[in-house]
Amino acid sequence: MNAIGTEQILIYFAIILALTKPVGSYLAAVMEGGRTIFHPILRPVEKLVYKFCGVKEAEDMRWTGYAAAMLAFSVAGMVLSFAMMRLQGMLPLNPQSYGTKEISPDLAFNTAASFATNTNWQSYVPETTVSYLTNMVALAIHNWMSAAVGLAIAVAVIRGFARKSANGIGNFWVDVTRSTLYVLLPICLVGALVFVATGSPENFLPYQHATTVEGAQQVIAQGPVASQEIIKQLGTNGGGFFNANSAHPYENPSPASNLLTLILIFTLPAGLTYTFGKMVGNTKQGWAVFAAMSAMFLAGAFACNISEQVGNPHLAKAGINSQITPGQPGGNMEGKEVRFGIASSTLFATITTDASCGAVNSMHDSYTPIGGLVPMFNLLTGEVIFGGVGAGLYGMLMFCVIAVFIAGLMVGRTPEYLGKKIEKFEVQMAMLAVLILAASVLGFAALAANMSFAKDSYWNAGGDTITNLNNSGAHGFSEILYAYASGTGNNGSAFAGLSANTPFYNLTIGSAMLIGRFLMIIPLLAMAGSLAKKKIVPASSGTFPTDSGTFVVLLIGVVIIVGVLTYFPAMALGPIVEHFQMHNLKTY
Repeated sequence: MNAIGTEQILIYFAIILALTKPVGSYLAAVMEGGRTIFHPILRPVEKLVYKFCGVKEAEDMRWTGYAAAMLAFSVAGMVLSFAMMRLQGMLPLNPQSYGTKEISPDLAFNTAASFATNTNWQSYVPETTVSYLTNMVALAIHNWMSAAVGLAIAVAVIRGFARKSANGIGNFWVDVTRSTLYVLLPICLVGALVFVATGSPENFLPYQHATTVEGAQQVIAQGPVASQEIIKQLGTNGGGFFNANSAHPYENPSPASNLLTLILIFTLPAGLTYTFGKMVGNTKQGWAVFAAMSAMFLAGAFACNISEQVGNPHLAKAGINSQITPGQPGGNMEGKEVRFGIASSTLFATITTDASCGAVNSMHDSYTPIGGLVPMFNLLTGEVIFGGVGAGLYGMLMFCVIAVFIAGLMVGRTPEYLGKKIEKFEVQMAMLAVLILAASVLGFAALAANMSFAKDSYWNAGGDTITNLNNSGAHGFSEILYAYASGTGNNGSAFAGLSANTPFYNLTIGSAMLIGRFLMIIPLLAMAGSLAKKKIVPASSGTFPTDSGTFVVLLIGVVIIVGVLTYFPAMALGPIVEHFQMHNLKTY
């Protein structure tokens, strides 16, 4: 690994570390109804929203009411998005005259499910499929909605650990309103202007036609890019205004915008770990969770960078120099932006798959087997290595419950976490969430790997024989496995060698997104509701400290072991066997 790669990873991590405490403190103040610097301006707006929507600010919801409100909010947004995509030909702000022929019913379902679940998987080419209005209202509005929902759920789960003898875990409508007004809105107002300053367009002009130096005609797509780019990254959504996503110079104009993008992706997920510690009354607990996430992030970032920098041994055998020289970067540059190189590309890939953000500035499908294994494993952990806004924290707290349960079994006493007895119901809910995610990923991947795409079948969108939906062999299976891991993990990135815009993949990946989002949230809200009712038990000499280095190691071990035991056979059929094939090693 070269010095540039090491420096970029460590400098980036130092910036995130410096932001974690102030961001976490601010989030805690906002979500607990404390006074912030924006109160003089935004508090009247907040009250007006409650009055207009009939929300009782002081109402405390039980977990069932909280879950019902979350589902109603998300489903209503999904239905709106589906309808707007199918009706976009009749709506304004559509200078390209896109209509239903660009978005079939199955694609509209997949896209609506994708954005409603914070996944932003895109089976379509954005700049040739959806109008400006569809982009802004049907799709980008979910960048706000789904991020606010994630923040709200995380805080509700935290309240389950922080409260004692309480029936409620907060008010969903209040949490979503505060998340939007006090957190997302101020950052996005400033951030959008920064993206404009770095070169991202913000307009409603028709696409521009230009003549290249060779005399060819080129269509230059544009639109309200900057305002969508900021919330796309801050909300860990990842859906690109352009098909090339953050490799497109309008979405990611420079190394400065690239660094800003990476900081935005981790800012809220990292800050929430400190929010957790602050709300439960012990900031060491938050730092323990942060430490576990950080260790796994750094291990993945270094492993991915090293693998790509080493490159493909077959190139060296062919007499091609793949070493770093003053004239070329060496390693595996296939699918990577020359503006960013291997170091920034692998760091981007690791961060976006850690953080449930599907944005990409290089093509993961072209990575070496181990380089591609890292982002795939990040997805298969359940996106808990910082994870999406809110989703990473409540996913990691699920593993905290499992970890203290295992620790309790080892020492022969009832497990406790933050003074709460972890009993049968809490463990059942945590394990249910784990099993649901695994069943979705492995079940759909097995179905797709064995699916017959016959001529003229319903699954064939074009009416012709479907060939080359994905590559053959181990890499082709990796593409399928990655697709369902990305969908279930609500990430949205892809091994793009898979042609996923068919009814079969649109429907199954869309279903995986809904399963991964809502069938994980509901058990965790049930767990939070159960914990909130419990009294806090004073610590004793036999209490296992969960703010220590030992617990951090245990927590990391549980995340990795659960991932390895659940997904190792599938990964062995994909990137692992491909690695052996690349090095001409025998597999048995």
